[in-house]
Amino acid sequence: MSRDSDAQLPGDEALPGALSESLRAELIAFRRDLHMHPELGNQEFRTTAAIKARLEKAGLEPRVLDTGTGLLCDVGGREGDTRPMLALRADIDALPIPDTKAGVPYRSTVPDRAHACGHDIHTTAVLGAGLVLAELDRQGLLPNPVRLIFQPAEEVLPGGAPDTIESGALEGVGRIIGVHCDPKVHVGRIGLRVGAITSACDRLEVSLDGPGGHTARPHLTTDLVTAASKVATEVPALLARRVDARAGLAVTWGRLEAGHACNVIPQHAELSGTVRCLDLAAWREAPDLVHAAIDEVAGMHGAKTVIDYVRGVPPVVNDAAVIDLLAGAMTARRGSYAIEDTEQSLGGEDFSWYLEQVPGAMARLGVRTPGDTARLDLHRGDFDADEEAITVAVELFTACALLDGNHP
Repeated sequence: MSRDSDAQLPGDEALPGALSESLRAELIAFRRDLHMHPELGNQEFRTTAAIKARLEKAGLEPRVLDTGTGLLCDVGGREGDTRPMLALRADIDALPIPDTKAGVPYRSTVPDRAHACGHDIHTTAVLGAGLVLAELDRQGLLPNPVRLIFQPAEEVLPGGAPDTIESGALEGVGRIIGVHCDPKVHVGRIGLRVGAITSACDRLEVSLDGPGGHTARPHLTTDLVTAASKVATEVPALLARRVDARAGLAVTWGRLEAGHACNVIPQHAELSGTVRCLDLAAWREAPDLVHAAIDEVAGMHGAKTVIDYVRGVPPVVNDAAVIDLLAGAMTARRGSYAIEDTEQSLGGEDFSWYLEQVPGAMARLGVRTPGDTARLDLHRGDFDADEEAITVAVELFTACALLDGNHP
């Protein structure tokens, strides 16, 4: 595995920005502290304070977002500088699930709260990159200014990205990059993909109403149990015939509630689920298509509908030129063998909102220890990451900042 000292800039100059052993150890300790004290979206006050204090110690001037959590911090550049910035984005919130890991000293100390998606890794990596880049800037080695974005509430639809953008996160930014932990990829490697790398994700709440009654006389009622079950099964099938299959539009239900007694047809039923879509154009049409399909199926059974379709996030669509930048940076740091192709997932990510404004890309960051045969996945209480991934991500971010001016 090639190290920083072996990496080259155009012109055969060594690429600077190697992490010292003391900084590596500090970043691991910082990540473990975050992991022990997870905070939900828009409640990340302790996390924000910890990031702010470390950036200020490095002589930087972070600004807390208007929403009260999350920060922006510029590295390099001077007043009146018009050069477009490269933005590095991290999400800082945790999930409302218990931490079930055993035998680790940094297990969550907060009941029913866990960093089970790797946001503590993302946050620590952007912090570490900021510290390295600040030192390079003091040495006159940072070619262009860089903005650090520590964003709250990624796990809360439609995500904290819109509020972060509203707070000025993209002002002066030319392109943006981020990483997301991937437990299927070995540590030391990243997964890259041009075009859509995640899906759109929206939330769907449906209420059905009608006169109930005795199960002995269903013909005198609106049989909402049957109506709800038909909506649950037939709406996804109907949509599959009204949208190009390549768009991957899928409705999946997570909750269906109706009734309280075996011999009473209820007057009210509810369904909740998600709408996911691989294609940006189809996602824009999805609300009208879903509304029409639900009304059509429910109407066949005489049920009145109230539909709450909550826009979530569009797909993350990676820009080809920014993928080239990430590939060049990873090749410079660790060699081209450390890059692998990755597939589009059905997961949602509010990083997509930034890409509606500026070109950018998200890479999949390997966090699996080589040789580990466990079935690891995100959003599980036993999720953990190989902490060498922090070093890999810092290397990637700093190399992107150093090479940014050499890529179109």
